[in-house]
Amino acid sequence: MEKFTKLTGIAAPMPLVNIDTDMIIPKVHLKSIKRTGFGAHLFDEMRFNRDGTEIEEFVLNKPQYREASVLVAGDNFGCGSSREHAPWAIADFGIRCVISTSFADIFFNNCFKNGILPIVLPQEQVDVLMKDAEKGSNARVTVDLENQEITTSEGETIAFDVDAFKKHCLLNGLDDIGLTMEKAASIDSFEAKAGAERPWV
Repeated sequence: MEKFTKLTGIAAPMPLVNIDTDMIIPKVHLKSIKRTGFGAHLFDEMRFNRDGTEIEEFVLNKPQYREASVLVAGDNFGCGSSREHAPWAIADFGIRCVISTSFADIFFNNCFKNGILPIVLPQEQVDVLMKDAEKGSNARVTVDLENQEITTSEGETIAFDVDAFKKHCLLNGLDDIGLTMEKAASIDSFEAKAGAERPWV
């Protein structure tokens, strides 16, 4: 998993509330268990017309937000089904951080397992970041995980909280498999000892 330390990039404003996982990646596109390829279908029904042409008004189709790496969203982001394809699609598109007043629990935890930093802030601070994001591509924000700070394009600093263990995993690029592999030496030692003591197993 890619490490998350400090990110500076364009923030896209998406003030809609209750954006569910089917809006993030519609079920018709859940045809693979690979983590790649889903970015093309991120927010598919909001980004594209039925004939495949882009909906110009959708934020990620606007020229200034096509390279967005931060998403400032409305309340209750990631609600609905528990599909892990939702954070896969977000990460594959290139978004590494989502900021909202609240997230659905399963989606929130799945983000950390896929290299995405979900940040929960009070409404007034999300409003500041939403307004900053509305400035377009010239307004770049910096998200510093180590120091737990967001810096707006105007230099305003906003602190955020994050679970210490989840922070450790993101900083070091550790998903569940990575965490297990940190114990590889102990696992190998146990297997060798068990094999010697019980060769019939």
